[in-house]
Amino acid sequence: MTHAHSHTAHHGTAHHGAGRHGAGHLSPHGSDTDVSSDTDVAPASDLQAEILDLDAEVLAEHIASITAWLPLEEEPRHIVDLGCGTGAGTFALLARYPRARVTAVDASADHLRRLRARAAELGAADRVRTVQADLDADWPDLGRPELVWASASLHHLTDPDRTLRKVRELLAPGGLFAVVELADFPRFLPAGAPEERPGLEDRCHAALAHHHAEHVSHRGADWGHKLAATGFTVEGERTITVNIDGAHNEAVGRYALTSLQRLRASAADTLSTEDLDTLDRLLDTHSPDSILHREDLAVRTERSVWAARPV
Repeated sequence: MTHAHSHTAHHGTAHHGAGRHGAGHLSPHGSDTDVSSDTDVAPASDLQAEILDLDAEVLAEHIASITAWLPLEEEPRHIVDLGCGTGAGTFALLARYPRARVTAVDASADHLRRLRARAAELGAADRVRTVQADLDADWPDLGRPELVWASASLHHLTDPDRTLRKVRELLAPGGLFAVVELADFPRFLPAGAPEERPGLEDRCHAALAHHHAEHVSHRGADWGHKLAATGFTVEGERTITVNIDGAHNEAVGRYALTSLQRLRASAADTLSTEDLDTLDRLLDTHSPDSILHREDLAVRTERSVWAARPV
């Protein structure tokens, strides 16, 4: 079940490759380096795309709940998805607003190719324009959207405050900026698991936090404060708590597998040999200990959302 806790906030003015750090999307992010272990894994770029696709599948209800909550005064006709990845937000927005068209922006040509293919499958190719761009560099012409959506992309940017100012200039009068950010990397194992190395997931998360502190410095930023400081009024904030039971849900197992493969790439230098051995057994799809064989998985995470308008 997905639980949503929301409140409306009124702040005064005074908080994917989206940029060069990689693609920005509604997804768990790890290192962009190749995954190195004895398990059967895809190249890092393919793995990231698979995680994004699984994220969209597993968290579809959660993404839809965010698009339904947005405090829009009228249905937007033009939406810009900044750091769109493979299109989780793009397709949720197209479904929510059937008269809208979306300009999907990402630094990854492969992600945009996948997004276009998916749009064609859905019969929505004529409603999607893809733009390859590094948001830390000069921006191309993105039009005058009534809604700009940035999901899990801002924290990857070198200068997110610059991007907030650019969005403020970009939006049509009365337009809305929706920022969705990750509270933490998802958790999948129950407390006390795996049995031979209890607390493994906690140690992996601690290692990932160390990695993010060095390489993704804006993760966990106070986006409400940043929005207010760059000329927005925050009209609403919401925290989504996700707890999805993985029993009889094959997609959750695949999501856990690919996510932990990505986590391993970031945490490998910090984890003990014993933890790495245990993690590799979980990630070995040929092992009886594979995470795909566990019936006690769940997806537990949080997303925070801010909806803001230029002052």
